[in-house]
Amino acid sequence: MSRLLAALLLISAVFLTSCADPMLQQKLDERHRAIQSEPRGDWFIGRRYYIESTHLWGYVRKPGQPWDDSRLVIINEKYKRSPDRLPEVPTGTSPAYGFDHNREYRLWGHFSGQKIYDPNSDMFVPEFVLTKYEVQNESPGWLFLPNEKNDGKHLLRYEQQ
Repeated sequence: MSRLLAALLLISAVFLTSCADPMLQQKLDERHRAIQSEPRGDWFIGRRYYIESTHLWGYVRKPGQPWDDSRLVIINEKYKRSPDRLPEVPTGTSPAYGFDHNREYRLWGHFSGQKIYDPNSDMFVPEFVLTKYEVQNESPGWLFLPNEKNDGKHLLRYEQQ
C-alpha cells in the first residue's frame, strides 16, 4: 500500500510541476536577481503593509535578503516618526494612517530585540527602532508572489509567533 501511495505522490508532484505557470517563475527569478543586485549598506528595506485597525507597520529586510526572510514589525518612534504618522481617520481630502500601503522605503535604525504585542491582530512582532527613512519606490508591485491579492484585512503569509 505504501508503494502505491508513494507512486501517486510522485506522479502528482510531476504533474503539478509541469502545470506551473512559467511566467510566474520568470517574475520570481527577475525579482530574485533585482534583490541580489541591491547595493549593500547600513540600512534596511521596508515595505509598508497596512492592515486596517492594527499597528503593524510592515515588512523589513536587509538589502540583498529575499522578502521571504523579511520580518513583520511594529515601528518604535522614539527617534523618528514613521512615514505615515497621520490621523487614523481621513479628514476631507487629506490622507490618513496607512495611505502609503505598499510603498518601499530605505530605513535606518535597528531591531531592539523586543517583541511588541498588537492587540488587534493578537500578535507579538519584532520592534524596529526607526532613526531615518526615505521613500525608495512608491509602487513596487507584489511583495511575496506575483499573483497575490491584498484585501486590507489579512496578511499574505503566516507569521511565526
